[in-house]
Amino acid sequence: MGAEGVGDDAGGGLAGRNYKMLSDIPLRLSVEVGSTSLKLSELLDLAEGSVVELDRQANELLDILVNGTLVARGEVVTVGGRFGIRVVDVVATDARIAGLERRT
Repeated sequence: MGAEGVGDDAGGGLAGRNYKMLSDIPLRLSVEVGSTSLKLSELLDLAEGSVVELDRQANELLDILVNGTLVARGEVVTVGGRFGIRVVDVVATDARIAGLERRT
């Protein structure tokens, strides 16, 4: 075997075709700032100006989820006057796969 490995796709092999086939599938990316549990009565008491304390410190990274599965963590940035997320840490592949398996 030369410099190319078994999974090398330089010639447009099966792996490349599989990726191309899957690359157009839409996914939902969401960012979770934090969460909390409320009683229904507490939820109904919320009004303009109410503050809901979340379970995350202000300096902690935010969770980046794809279709509900944690894939990375990041921090808020602004891009042209809009919010964005800078990816700081990507979750290990085996942990992402385990998250997908738990959901099925």
